[in-house]
Amino acid sequence: MDDTKGLSYFLLGLGIGAAVGILFAPKSGEETREVIKSKANEGKDYLVKQSGVIKEQVVKQTGAIKDQASEYVDKGKDVLSRQKEQLTAAVEAGKQAYRETVGGPYERPAGTETNY
Repeated sequence: MDDTKGLSYFLLGLGIGAAVGILFAPKSGEETREVIKSKANEGKDYLVKQSGVIKEQVVKQTGAIKDQASEYVDKGKDVLSRQKEQLTAAVEAGKQAYRETVGGPYERPAGTETNY
């Protein structure tokens, strides 16, 4: 955001400077036009340079955002994996408790099949 504000001030200063230069120029019209053309080219070069800098910053920030998002996705996968392990352990503990209580192998009641 600061780069945009600086660019706005630069362009404002460039416009004011050009206007004042035209009004108070002790040079001929042709010389004045050459100076204006030169300043316009300097402004163009500055804008091209600044757009490159801004583009680099956007690319860096985008990369940082992607890295952070990837980190969050990895953390989420880890949490889900732990939850799955805990659920599996709880189911196995339930089966074991049933076996110990009934004294035989666990048999799933009809109609309660799951796909996990």
